[in-house]
Amino acid sequence: MFTKTATAEAAQGREVLRITLTIALCMLAGQLFNFESAVYLALFSTIVMTKARDLSWRGLIKLFTPILISVAAAILVSQLFQGHPFIIWSISLVFFDQLRKRANTPAKLGQMLMPAVNWILIIMFSQNERFNMTTRFEEIVLAMLVTGVVTRLMLTCLPEAKTTSAAITAPSALTPVPAQMMQAQPVSYAHRVVSLTLIGSGLAILMITNLLSAAFCMVPVVVAATQTEPDKFGRVINDRLTTQLAGCALAALFTLTMAGHQANIGYYAMALGLLIFVMARLIVTNTGPARDIHADALLATLLPISLYMGSQTLGLENTFLRGWQLLVTLIMLLMIYRITQPRERYDNATRSIT
Repeated sequence: MFTKTATAEAAQGREVLRITLTIALCMLAGQLFNFESAVYLALFSTIVMTKARDLSWRGLIKLFTPILISVAAAILVSQLFQGHPFIIWSISLVFFDQLRKRANTPAKLGQMLMPAVNWILIIMFSQNERFNMTTRFEEIVLAMLVTGVVTRLMLTCLPEAKTTSAAITAPSALTPVPAQMMQAQPVSYAHRVVSLTLIGSGLAILMITNLLSAAFCMVPVVVAATQTEPDKFGRVINDRLTTQLAGCALAALFTLTMAGHQANIGYYAMALGLLIFVMARLIVTNTGPARDIHADALLATLLPISLYMGSQTLGLENTFLRGWQLLVTLIMLLMIYRITQPRERYDNATRSIT
């Protein structure tokens, strides 16, 4: 019994170190090599280490291929129809609808998130003339390559324990999952209309206002829009209110601790590694929904750090702005949920969430 417990704890320790070192090294690579879009290194590495089940080269390629295709297609569409935002938006609706139409299992619903979000990001970045889309595409490919190499290196140095990895690794929606997660469910027109309305209207607002800073606010919108049941929709919003706002608060605290030292790569690496280690420990020691909540909080914390904190700037104002934009977005989704549900169902859902 003590041997099994020690083995499980050792496996958990290796997983914590693997998550910490992979994400920290990827983010440091973005700083050291002066990536213009270093946020992708934080995004990809966190998604891989907290969501993906298959970390082989084959599994990583399978994970990154749909994202790369969506990025390339979005760049092509944005360049071909530059100056015609309505056409770009209309093609985007077709793209989102096709993604939702094919997402007939929980696993495929999870796979829909990253292509949809990256399409939105590219469309928004292409509207700003200061961004070179060719350079951005190259950096996205490099970010995928760096993430893959670092992930495989950490797996070699800190291998998974075959006897315990299944027990300590939570199911993910991004890669092959158990049979119950692969059961196909019909995607009704109502599901497609809801998804298309929420995602399409969100993109339209961003394009009209040219609000690039709020582009990442579409992540919880896409997640909520793909829920097939009202109760799950409400639960997702409630969880994101906690994780996204807490992530922005943690990012602001981290930024304050780095004040005056952000150009010191050693101090940055140590502080970043400690932050990721603490949150990775929470992820590994929890299972099911609790693990997903901590993983989402980790991503919500690291994105503003990689987006706004530079060697000469802290980016506190942008971090607070991101928190405000997320709060407004999630409150709007909560209002939509409240308005569209009968009072009795809403009260029951609220009690089950809390």
